[in-house]
Amino acid sequence: MPASPVDLPRFTALLFGLRGDLVDFGARTLHRALQQSVPQCAPEQLAEVAAMPPLQALAQVLGRQPGAAEAEAFRQALEAAAEHAETIPEALPALRSLHEQGIPCAWLDELPESALQRLSAPLGDAIQGSLVDQGRPWPAPDACWQAMIALGIPTLAGCVLVSGQPRLLQAGLSAGLWTIGLAASSPLCGLSTAERDALPPLQRDKRRAQATLGLYRLGVHSVIDHLGELDSCLQDIASRRAKGEKP
Repeated sequence: MPASPVDLPRFTALLFGLRGDLVDFGARTLHRALQQSVPQCAPEQLAEVAAMPPLQALAQVLGRQPGAAEAEAFRQALEAAAEHAETIPEALPALRSLHEQGIPCAWLDELPESALQRLSAPLGDAIQGSLVDQGRPWPAPDACWQAMIALGIPTLAGCVLVSGQPRLLQAGLSAGLWTIGLAASSPLCGLSTAERDALPPLQRDKRRAQATLGLYRLGVHSVIDHLGELDSCLQDIASRRAKGEKP
């Protein structure tokens, strides 16, 4: 007989990506900053670097390592682009639900701190940020482990990472976390809300399906379209945990 919700194991903590997961639908902050910094860059090239670390993406579109002045101008462009990012509609209700359940949460990102402060401002005190920049970059697991330490979590059992960012999900897998991919707002889909809404339904569904397949290819444990589906997804993972499955 299936376990009832009261019998299912509780979750210890949830980690989220910031861009494309809680704010900045489509993770477009990096895209806008690169457009401003390298105006001649083709859209196809911008799409290719969407999931790269920021400075690596800048070097890729420049075709060389940026100089100090270029890197500083790019940092300022990221900060300016972050001003326009809005909270993804399903984010705050999902965070409120987790808070009511007593599940600690934190977000992770790799942009400069000044840009992250602007990006995360619409979230208020709904979730704690993790600005620790020590250790190896994603997809190494260091940032995930450091976030868990900052939350005071003594064990990885029952910890979940929710994101649409491929390298962060790989970091979560390497850290030993359950992982949930977000398809519709991820950089793999690469569309702002306005761009998504302007597409014909068939094209929109095709982009979302491609993003979903891309996330599953990473080896994540589950994929959802948006955070409105998080609660049912967590129930499914809890059922899998109750049967003895581990990440």
